[in-house]
Amino acid sequence: MAKFGRLDIVINSAGIYMEKAIGDVEEDEFDQMMAINIKGTYFICKYALPYLRQAGGGAIVNVSSDAGINGNCLCTTYCASKGAVTTFTKALALESIHYGIRVNCVCPGDVDTPMLQEQLTGVENPQEYLRDMASVYPIGRIAQPQEIANVICFLASDGASFVNGAVWTVDGGLTAC
Repeated sequence: MAKFGRLDIVINSAGIYMEKAIGDVEEDEFDQMMAINIKGTYFICKYALPYLRQAGGGAIVNVSSDAGINGNCLCTTYCASKGAVTTFTKALALESIHYGIRVNCVCPGDVDTPMLQEQLTGVENPQEYLRDMASVYPIGRIAQPQEIANVICFLASDGASFVNGAVWTVDGGLTAC
């Protein structure tokens, strides 16, 4: 606001991942996952909305996950947090459209990002692990960051003027199975 005098687009992409059975999740780990994955998204939206209204509208794009649509084994906390992002997006879309604010989310599968690289630490054979990971995708590979960014840019653009409350899977066909 200080630099440009208005806010038109909000992208909520902060997130963390944890793979643990529910019985092994400590309360502080649960709290951290929820704080970063849903609480951060929620409050960024809350505090951005007055500025978007002031600008006469805009777009919010939240980054959820394929795990926010379909549950994944051994990551109940992550799935719960990203499922919350997905349904929060739909609810906020309905609440905000009367102000000209569109709210959508993207739900990527695995993406070659620092978060994925962190997941590989401690894995005995990272290349084999990545091959196994890619094998579950009908497209036969994991995503590159630019592929997710392209969809986010579209949803933030005027080209998506009639798109609101949408959940865009960007997962190489994973959730189509």
